[in-house]
Amino acid sequence: MTAPIHSYDRYDEPDQLRDQLRRLLRHRAVIALGVALGLLGGAVLALSGAHTYTSTSEVLVRSTADPYGMVSVSADNQVSMGTERQIAASAAVAVRAARILGQADSAAALEDDVRITNQTKSQVLRFEFTAGTPTRAARGANAFAEAYLADRKARNEAAARRATRSVEQQIKTVEAAKKQNKEDEVTKAVQSQLDTLQERIVEINSRDTDGGDIVRRGEAPARPSGPGWPTLLTLGLAAGLALGILLAWLHSALDTRVRSAADARAALGGPVLGLLPRRRDEHEDDALLTVGHRGGDRAETLRALAYRLRRSGTPADTGRILVVAPRRDAATEGVAVNLAAAFAECGEEVLLVDTDPDTPSLTTRLPLLPDDARTPAEDDLPQGSVLVDAGTAGRFACCSTGGSGSPAPAGVSATVDRLPTGFDARTAVVVSRPLLDHADALAIAQRVDAVLLVVALDTTRRDDLQRVRELIDCSGGTLLGAVLDAGHRPGRLRGLLRRRPGSAEEAEATTPVVELPAQDDTLSASRG
Repeated sequence: MTAPIHSYDRYDEPDQLRDQLRRLLRHRAVIALGVALGLLGGAVLALSGAHTYTSTSEVLVRSTADPYGMVSVSADNQVSMGTERQIAASAAVAVRAARILGQADSAAALEDDVRITNQTKSQVLRFEFTAGTPTRAARGANAFAEAYLADRKARNEAAARRATRSVEQQIKTVEAAKKQNKEDEVTKAVQSQLDTLQERIVEINSRDTDGGDIVRRGEAPARPSGPGWPTLLTLGLAAGLALGILLAWLHSALDTRVRSAADARAALGGPVLGLLPRRRDEHEDDALLTVGHRGGDRAETLRALAYRLRRSGTPADTGRILVVAPRRDAATEGVAVNLAAAFAECGEEVLLVDTDPDTPSLTTRLPLLPDDARTPAEDDLPQGSVLVDAGTAGRFACCSTGGSGSPAPAGVSATVDRLPTGFDARTAVVVSRPLLDHADALAIAQRVDAVLLVVALDTTRRDDLQRVRELIDCSGGTLLGAVLDAGHRPGRLRGLLRRRPGSAEEAEATTPVVELPAQDDTLSASRG
């Protein structure tokens, strides 16, 4: 069996990070979709916040204790700012603010528009009100500040009234005791106690019940609130890029198609002999035979592939190769025809055998030589063979089993039994129907020396290659290797998404990837 042949793979790099980046960049459209979604989300957020305004008012919360008293108490112990912040955000304050604004029925909605904060070690409450217009935002902030102070004043006054009633009750009790006891000493003590209670009432009534001051009134803002268009679009771009990379990674992880030579080798268990560059000319498919006629990158790559096969040698002396694809692929015939021309250019006597009844015969699509142009050595060609003019590459024989282009029944067709009698006399390149669609290729694989598989990148699935490997092994055939076909050049719009014109990747894709060995090698060691 042929030893594994190493071929250059533009995706095969020792750096795993580069390989991961290449896998992600294969899905440029997915990344572009994620970026577009991120920008769209940022634009939606910018539009939703473009007409909202925020105004701020601040209230200094004072303690009701006497700041000039003999016993001083720290401000932290006088006022609990956490409690006051919760009270300011309560429904009672929202109802008061709604009344001030003249919207008594929208108190619940106002609670969602206000934000109350308090800095650490500060007795200042900040009211931030958001509305659709600057004037409404300023009115809302001031209304909540006034509503909070009114609520706190009402609470302080209620506390003062309760304290006053308690002291008055004590005075009544003392006066009743004074009437029952007329002694001078008791009367003086009771009168002193009454004087103290009266002073307590005066002290309670003299306390400031306002409990705070507005140190900053809300003003109509000049600009809308929010980060703004540049910031939101930048955040949307970053989020969209992250989303696109995540989607591309998921797509790459779940994608079962063959994307590189490494994928083909892993699934097929055989070497990759070459990588055909993309077809750049829109009329390139019209010319089936290019070796010896038109040239080009694909023709040079196929010529180099033929030299490589001659250098490595096939498992038998006769060099019979079956060129087949897992599924229907137009490049199979092109690879077989140009390989035959390249072998003829190397001085081999080549016979191209077309056993595919589903496509028009190759003899009708190739440039033929007249029968009188045959040399005496070519008189023993198999019956029905014709000579193909390969231009500067020379000539080779072609034999077709009668393909008409109409679909043939599935199964092993009669073409397998009607292979030419001179099939074993010279180098033969056989092209057949897809291996996974019909059984013809498996039957022919048992009569040839090796099978050359043509794999279309980005369309062939790894499961198909695994099935091909199992079928060839079970049928007793020998897998020579695979040739990867990059297919057509993408359209203009898709090409702009995939790569920039003149990029290194495009230059790399249009360069033959198979090294040219010495041209004096023979197809096999035992051939003369």
